[in-house]
Amino acid sequence: MKADLLSKDKVIITAAITGGLHGREANANLPLTPQEQAQAAHDAYNAGASIVHLHVRDEQGIVSTDLKDYSNTIRLIKERCPIITQIGNGIGTRVHPDGNLGEKVTLAERMDLINIEPRPDMMTVNGGTFEFRSPVSDDTFDNNFQFNTDFIEGCKARGYGLELEVYDPSHIANMMDLKRRGILDGMLHFSIVLGIKGGSPASVSNLNHMISELPDGSGWQLVSIGRYHFRLNAMALAMGGNVRTGMEDTVFNNKGEAVKGNGELVEATAALTRAMGREPATVEETRKALHL
Repeated sequence: MKADLLSKDKVIITAAITGGLHGREANANLPLTPQEQAQAAHDAYNAGASIVHLHVRDEQGIVSTDLKDYSNTIRLIKERCPIITQIGNGIGTRVHPDGNLGEKVTLAERMDLINIEPRPDMMTVNGGTFEFRSPVSDDTFDNNFQFNTDFIEGCKARGYGLELEVYDPSHIANMMDLKRRGILDGMLHFSIVLGIKGGSPASVSNLNHMISELPDGSGWQLVSIGRYHFRLNAMALAMGGNVRTGMEDTVFNNKGEAVKGNGELVEATAALTRAMGREPATVEETRKALHL
């Protein structure tokens, strides 16, 4: 597809409020417990986000695979605001307070996310297996074809919306293969992720190329990490895309100062959206755009 430099479409702002890797060593204001994540989601909603992207922690702030923690977090969010809830299928890395890594999250634990109650609105699908390198760990992020097929089928059976996270062009090809096989259907919504070590680096040329590889009629957002966050988000907004922000993607504001919370990042992103001549989408507009 082609970038649309004159787009007036409403912008879907997703708030990735915590992430599954860093903890409060990165920013003391990172929301960890279900109660803190619910408040962060509410703050993001009030600032202009229509989707909250979740990596759930337990009461000790460790990445959780316990569906009770997911259920509690989603219930608390739904009690506070109508923001669309989206679960990150990768879950994350179990980092204990002493810095040691716990057992690796298994494919079975990731598959079990389809059974969360109350149900979230969306799930993410990671486009392929690759080496995901971070300050926390260097690991092979397994998203093999059979796992993705089974996960997508499970999501379809339960009526979840899907976001397809693609870290390099081969992942787009993988998703199109699933489309040709009838495993994916309808309008596809992609997340172009740039800046993760092991995936495509953050650059103008990579953004342009990956947009060009998307099928016509699909939706897309940019996920840009760290120091490139605001500038690449500005580019995505100028090119007709949607954007993600939040303390999973950056723990600093545009001045290089530690952010006080996710609401601050969403406010800055909403202001950037309006500076580009566009407006943030409401929850209702987002549901319509994504066929939720």
